[in-house]
Amino acid sequence: MTVRHTRRAFLSAATMMAAALAATACGSPQDTASGGGDSAAPVKVGLVYSQSGALASYGKQYIEGFKAGLDYATKGTGKVGDRKIELTEVDDAGDPAKAVSAAKDLIGKGTKIVAGSTASGVALQVAPIAAQNKVLFISGPAATDALTGANKYTFRSGRQSYQDVVTAKSFIGDPAGKKVVVFAQDGAFGDANEAAVKAVIGGAGASVSSVRAPANASEFTPFASQIKAAKPDLLFVAWAGTTAPAMWQTLDQQGVLSSTTVVTGLDIRASWPTFGAAGSKISFLSHYFDGASDTEAAKAAKAKIPGGTIDLFHPDGFAAAQMVVRAVQEGGDDVDKMVKALEGWTFDGVKGSMTIRAGDHALLQPMYQAKLSGSGTAFTAAAQKSLTGDETAPPVTQMKG
Repeated sequence: MTVRHTRRAFLSAATMMAAALAATACGSPQDTASGGGDSAAPVKVGLVYSQSGALASYGKQYIEGFKAGLDYATKGTGKVGDRKIELTEVDDAGDPAKAVSAAKDLIGKGTKIVAGSTASGVALQVAPIAAQNKVLFISGPAATDALTGANKYTFRSGRQSYQDVVTAKSFIGDPAGKKVVVFAQDGAFGDANEAAVKAVIGGAGASVSSVRAPANASEFTPFASQIKAAKPDLLFVAWAGTTAPAMWQTLDQQGVLSSTTVVTGLDIRASWPTFGAAGSKISFLSHYFDGASDTEAAKAAKAKIPGGTIDLFHPDGFAAAQMVVRAVQEGGDDVDKMVKALEGWTFDGVKGSMTIRAGDHALLQPMYQAKLSGSGTAFTAAAQKSLTGDETAPPVTQMKG
């Protein structure tokens, strides 16, 4: 599976221009716990995310990461200066209408910072509300590229889909003259993945074609035969759902995994057993997994996250808390000052050095090539290569509002 679920959408090819970095400023998250304006009143922060619904497991990781990050950024006080960070958590269940209603309610009660958005569809509906009401919005795991540059009040604490696809491209070096096949299900999910690979990897000189299967397919041998016949240099698999184990088993049995480089996205740890025996033969692009970094923030996260294991979306919550503390320390209750404080800020997160690009609020960050080892339910991941924030930077997009 890769770049998965309907929450993940991609930039169109027309918007994928050459990347250029805006000027950045440096700072440490630990430096941000001393200010926060003249008032001693609590700082209200609304966290609207998926506590239930299809992405509840992602939301759980996000909130655990947020609380660990808040502890880290405030040195255990939960305060910025004399001001307590007062959290209000609301379940949007992955429903944009519920998220918009919750955001409006929070804003009506004086909340000037809203964070969360596990799903892309939710984030894209909340972002305009932030701009209309001039409140700070820090989206979470939602990976849609369309959020970058959405408006001056919208930021993100996770990665975006472009960074996933660029990481996939790194497995074949210079794509010029290479043959890439996308294996995906029919429907919007497959369409988005195929379009992204054509734009990012095809745009760099590769020849991109696809093998598509019905979403309800249960027999995969014919598709495996088509893939082998194409003799790709890279097979990019975009698959979601309960048929994944059978699909991977067939690709393995038909020799596809041993005949080419097969790349897909590494999801949360609970999904790893679905790869079965094929898991060790696949190359994974990864946003994060436990052990991918050894930063001070990662150590702090491990110490606070229940179970002591960092999963895919813990870093997104952790970074969001760091951004909230930075915004309050520098901006107090002035949202425009909060925005200025975040634009161009470089800080050390769980993944390492993170930079909020000033021009469009893209979050530049490390990404990883990974391998799985193990069997049954006991798999471990190891980083094969780390890509820097500059290497995975998405194209600069014009701020829309």
